[in-house]
Amino acid sequence: MRIFVPADAAAVAVGADDVAAALARELGDGATIVRTGSRGMLWLEPLVEVERDGARFGFGPVALSDVPALVAALAGGADHPSALGLVDELPFLKSQTRLSFARCGVIDPFSVEEYERHGGIAGLRRALAIGPAATISEVRESGLRGRGGAGFPTGIKWQTVADAPGPIKYIVCNADEGDSGTFADRMIMEGDPLAIVEGMAIAGFSVGAGQGYIYIRSEYPHAIDAMNRAIEVARGAKLLGASLLGSDHGFELEVRVGAGAYVCGEETSLLESLEGRRGEVRAKPPLPAHVGLFGRPTVINNVLSLGAVPFILAEGAKAYADYGMGRSRGTMPIQLAGNIRYGGLYETPFGITLGELVMDIGGGTQSGRPVRAVQVGGPLGAYFPPSLFDTPFDYEAFTAAGGLIGHAGVVVFDDSVDMAKMARFAMQFCAVESCGKCTPCRIGSTRGIEVIDRIIAGNEVEANIALLTDLCETMKFGSLCALGGFTPYPVMSALTYFPEDFRKTAKTLEPTR
Repeated sequence: MRIFVPADAAAVAVGADDVAAALARELGDGATIVRTGSRGMLWLEPLVEVERDGARFGFGPVALSDVPALVAALAGGADHPSALGLVDELPFLKSQTRLSFARCGVIDPFSVEEYERHGGIAGLRRALAIGPAATISEVRESGLRGRGGAGFPTGIKWQTVADAPGPIKYIVCNADEGDSGTFADRMIMEGDPLAIVEGMAIAGFSVGAGQGYIYIRSEYPHAIDAMNRAIEVARGAKLLGASLLGSDHGFELEVRVGAGAYVCGEETSLLESLEGRRGEVRAKPPLPAHVGLFGRPTVINNVLSLGAVPFILAEGAKAYADYGMGRSRGTMPIQLAGNIRYGGLYETPFGITLGELVMDIGGGTQSGRPVRAVQVGGPLGAYFPPSLFDTPFDYEAFTAAGGLIGHAGVVVFDDSVDMAKMARFAMQFCAVESCGKCTPCRIGSTRGIEVIDRIIAGNEVEANIALLTDLCETMKFGSLCALGGFTPYPVMSALTYFPEDFRKTAKTLEPTR
């Protein structure tokens, strides 16, 4: 009997390690305990899966005190109160289209054999067979766009680096996941790290880079350990090293740990940190694709972008591009968080509406109160009211609605939220996290806090709202990077859709968290 227990940080946080240890003690040699990633149904963690005749049956959430009864039920073939049935048939999983996360929660993350048996390595083999130019063409034709920010086409970025002159080039994986309500990067690094290794190896081969770096924030110790372990395993299987799968191309990989500065999620600040300096935004041009890490042409991609590459190369560009809508092709791993009944990771093609995600998939609020606002795209994302729930999850549709998809974190708030306080929190967040290089971000965010405080206090409300609007325009168009440039999104959307919260008096000044 094989029993699967997640070693994912979210599951560990609610006792998965203790449950796995107890199952091992109780069952002894009668079962093999396999530590996997998470399936992404976080309300069921720790989720225990038992394999019978090739099918996986779930139990969850399983507490340490539930283990003896669960073992007795397994031995006697009886039911257990936490029994869920076939895991693949659970509605939250069955309705997904898992391309990037197909192996997450299914395989042992450090078994090359299991990885290959579930479709891994096929993408790298095909890339090596068709050559660098054809590999870049596949990525470009797939329609894959950046999964961490503005959605820039990945294939164009790769082509730019491939065409740049010079014998030394780099691949950098931006794993500095810091947006509120996001955890997809961490999940795939802990649950399917070899996919990231393979995606980076393919990128390195296609642009002529021999070295890659994975930049992970220090708050992710489980992911750091998982990626380091996966690199060693991959090296032993010749997925890394002087000769990729026996080819003439070599590629090496190294994990670098950041100190947790939010601004280091911006690609040029990340490069500064990688080079051993203070994380501070660089002026562009030159673009990193021309002058990047150590002054060399550099591909910088998000974890989810690189994680999608093995599928694209293995199955072909069309198989990926057939999903989605408009210019948003493929699938997006969407993270449902905040005040929501069924929080977790939901991978689906672009085009699903925001309302379907929040109400149908997420089940509405955990509190049972009406949804008042949904923030998409992290702490710099716009707040959408229910009147915009028909907005399709698509880069252009969100831009037209005054928002951004970003890293696809969806954070839900019920009707008890005070949106003036949330606007203040956005300015406060920017002030704390600013690198200080440009005036609109450094000074504008501090002045923004002061202006919102006056509005909340009821002092010259209309004049201060006009001043806040003007300040947001300056920050949006005058900041060097997206930290200052996107802070106006949550502020102005709160002001636009929830104006009544800015016209009250006698409010406290602490932001709602």
